[in-house]
Amino acid sequence: MTTGLSLDPERDCATIARRLGTIDFPWDTTRSLELALFRTFASPRIGGLLHRTGEFESRTQKRYDDTDLIVSEIVSNGFDSDRGRRAIARMNALHGRYKIANEDFLYVLSTFVFEPIRWNARFGWRRLTETERLGWFWFWREVGERMHIRDLPDDFGQFERFSLAYEAEHFRFTKANQRVAIATREMFAGWFPRPLRPLVRRSIHGLLDPSLRVAFGLPAAPKWLTWTAQRILHGRALALHWLPKRKRPVLRTQMARADYPQGYDIESLGPPPFDR
Repeated sequence: MTTGLSLDPERDCATIARRLGTIDFPWDTTRSLELALFRTFASPRIGGLLHRTGEFESRTQKRYDDTDLIVSEIVSNGFDSDRGRRAIARMNALHGRYKIANEDFLYVLSTFVFEPIRWNARFGWRRLTETERLGWFWFWREVGERMHIRDLPDDFGQFERFSLAYEAEHFRFTKANQRVAIATREMFAGWFPRPLRPLVRRSIHGLLDPSLRVAFGLPAAPKWLTWTAQRILHGRALALHWLPKRKRPVLRTQMARADYPQGYDIESLGPPPFDR
């Protein structure tokens, strides 16, 4: 069942995003936002800042969990809910410790819009409707407003053109980019049994487009491995297309986390001030 076609993309964007992120495509949304995270590392200003903080290299899993939880609070509960507002306030407080260019904020936000849409076009068990695509765009635009990001586009195509132009101008190799990307890749590989980790690393390379691999100094995956990984994802999509559809939301905010065995408080997510 698709998100209701009678919904208005702008007015009902929080309802659309929650449905897409927690019921129709929870796994796909998570994987695509992980790729979005990778994309941001390819900008030397963004990758350089993350490298200087040391957080994504020394506490990779915790930084991933904290980011995942903040984003999941916003998607699951909506940007104007109590928990959504608290998550955005926490995100703003963390970002406020650093001098970050408005252009970089805009680019990171754009990856949250477009990477899930691109993933869906490649590997979704069904294609997003136009209402859903625009609703997803308006949802993150509204989040951007609450992050006090300036010059937010009102047009989907305009935002996509900005995102592509930013990548063409800023993506390039640096050691800092590489270190942050490799630390994150190693975290993903660490989720699998040790004998599978070399294959997982190379499969991740296969999901990265050439501009990202160049910016990280990573080799291309063997063609057979890229082909196999894509066939597996297409096979998964085909199976999900025919299986009974999920009715209850998958809430990442309720998943067990090693760093938070007793649960978490939104205001405690992220590094403390002395870890700057």
